[in-house]
Amino acid sequence: MRKTAILYLYRVMKNFDIPIIYRSPLISAIKNRRRLEDKMKKDLTPTLLDLGEVQIYLARHFGFCYGVENAIEISFRTIAENPGKRIFLLSEMIHNPQVNADLQSRGVRFLQDTHGEQLMPFEELTAADIVIIPAFGTTLEIERRLQAIGIQTERYNTTCPFVEKVWNRSSQIARKDYTIIVHGKPGHEETRATFSHAAAETSTLVVKDMKEARELSEYIRGNEPAEGFYHRFKGQYSAGFDVQRDLNRIGVVNQTTMLASDTQAIADHLRQTMIEVYGLTDATVGERFADTRDTLCYATLENQNAVFGLLGVDAELAIVVGGYNSSNTSHLVELCEEKMPTYFISSEEKILSPQEILHYDFHTKTEKRQTGWLPEHRPVRILVSSGASCPDALVEAVIRKIAGYYDASETVESLVTEFGA
Repeated sequence: MRKTAILYLYRVMKNFDIPIIYRSPLISAIKNRRRLEDKMKKDLTPTLLDLGEVQIYLARHFGFCYGVENAIEISFRTIAENPGKRIFLLSEMIHNPQVNADLQSRGVRFLQDTHGEQLMPFEELTAADIVIIPAFGTTLEIERRLQAIGIQTERYNTTCPFVEKVWNRSSQIARKDYTIIVHGKPGHEETRATFSHAAAETSTLVVKDMKEARELSEYIRGNEPAEGFYHRFKGQYSAGFDVQRDLNRIGVVNQTTMLASDTQAIADHLRQTMIEVYGLTDATVGERFADTRDTLCYATLENQNAVFGLLGVDAELAIVVGGYNSSNTSHLVELCEEKMPTYFISSEEKILSPQEILHYDFHTKTEKRQTGWLPEHRPVRILVSSGASCPDALVEAVIRKIAGYYDASETVESLVTEFGA
């Protein structure tokens, strides 16, 4: 049985021990009902919560994924099993401020921030300390540094299995002398980790979007002088990268939380470039371009597809809940923004009143105050989703906050019973 199938079955069977504060009676009841009614996950229609004057449509898939639940379980178990020990997180365990704050309130300290900047020198660590590797994974360089101190990195490693899957696929094509092109955000923890693992075996380059992929194509075609590459992609290529040598055979993998359609478009564009440059056909393109389509994370793909299903509803606005530095959440926002006004919020506290909401603009990386965000007509139709690192409890809190504006709190309570029946 293939590793991906094993991971899928394991996810279906395993029940993670997640703190009750992250769970939601309402969302759990809804997800359980949908799971029983649609075991093959083919139905992407949203769930309607009819609250009378306001109608909330929940995406078919949203919230904690396998990798996040696994990381949370390991982290909280580590704290419970090691009273009195110094426990550190290499960086944010996941991109959710509430979860990270909860861990810090229990005495866990961060060694680095989300950008890799040092918050505490590694020299202050001892072999008796515990260091938890986050769900994004980490670089080989940091692993070796911690191991040199005597820290058992493998024992408290919460790296998502689907991130490791990308590393394994990179390794496979590296052994066949392909250069690895990583579609990802250069500063993101996961991309830094994937880059490190790939670069240990072959020449590696990060491209963040289609614009950079098109620019890369010009170097592959020889339309741009090779020396310009080193300035244009500074900080994004591995040591000793040779434009004329290392762009002859390539394969594309991705940061697992990127927009799936973007990764596929970049791969298709670079594949076509290789066909045209080397006079290949669909049958022979494998000589120059490796097939790596199976590196997309199942949860990223499910959540994005569920948003497409959600957007089939004729609604006035969308709300996406999650951490502001969460890559997968920002891509859900991006999809919704194409169709309607969309508010990216980290919790129900950002909903100030029926007239005002604080929401995050990930394009400018600023929080903005919006007035008149709720339409006055009735019923109001609102689409709701959340990122893979967002606790269901936050989504329920958002629903309850909105319901309170329409005197529908009792209806929410009745829905818990209805969906749980």
